[in-house]
Amino acid sequence: MNTATAIFEAERPKLTALCYRMLGEQAGAEDAVQDTWLRWSAVEPDAIDNPAAWLRRAATNIAIDALRSARAKREVYPGPWLPEPLFHGQAQDAGARFEIAQECELALLWAMERLSPAERAAFILREAFDAGYDEIAATLGKSQAACRQLVSRAHRRLQESGPRFDAPNTQVRELIARFLAAVANEDFETATRLLAPDAVAISDGGRKARAALRPLIGAEEIITVFASVMRKSGAEVGWRLEMAKVNGAPALVRWLGGRVDMVLTLSPDSAGRIAWFYMMRNPDKLQGAPAYQ
Repeated sequence: MNTATAIFEAERPKLTALCYRMLGEQAGAEDAVQDTWLRWSAVEPDAIDNPAAWLRRAATNIAIDALRSARAKREVYPGPWLPEPLFHGQAQDAGARFEIAQECELALLWAMERLSPAERAAFILREAFDAGYDEIAATLGKSQAACRQLVSRAHRRLQESGPRFDAPNTQVRELIARFLAAVANEDFETATRLLAPDAVAISDGGRKARAALRPLIGAEEIITVFASVMRKSGAEVGWRLEMAKVNGAPALVRWLGGRVDMVLTLSPDSAGRIAWFYMMRNPDKLQGAPAYQ
């Protein structure tokens, strides 16, 4: 392995995490990293003062261009679009590349869809990679003052989006279990108490699996749909429900026929009630899931 390759491979996991945070897609992240390698292979490493910063800058700008293209497609996506989940312990080759990326919760990835590409890049570089404003400015071609404003604006927009991104895993796991138990037992009063008044449930089926084509809002609508889903699941053969770790947080995973059919996670509000549900059903986004053992 030559010097250029060794430098790049040492940075690959961080570059993959950066691009995944920018795009919310595994394949898109890997494509961006590959494009970064092509640019890197065309330069002389000895001429680069800070190879890691150079690679971050290249990967960020490639991901920004890819994000702009992806957003045009997401505008015509059938129903709500959710980021592609990363499973703890998924295929070893992918797991090695995405190990660092798994630390980014789905709630944060989804909320970052509200940011402009520049805001998203500045926020990720600053908060996830501890980049200085001089590096961020060089990456985005803006002044340091402008980059500080981008990060500040990103923080504000994410706070306004509602979901918490720092809830303890034990709290999330308990809320999932208590809510589903209440719905299964038709204890709708308890289920309602566990939900925030303005709770929202978002499901992504991509028109390839049954899922709501719009967000569900409020306790009555959410509980009605969850109760229906659980009744239909009970009539199916060969399914299992288990808790798993997805994007570093607890999630309920349904296996059907030995393959993952659904991933459900949530975000609580400051009062400890469920504020947001995120349900992934699109089979194209569940291909990286492990088979049931």
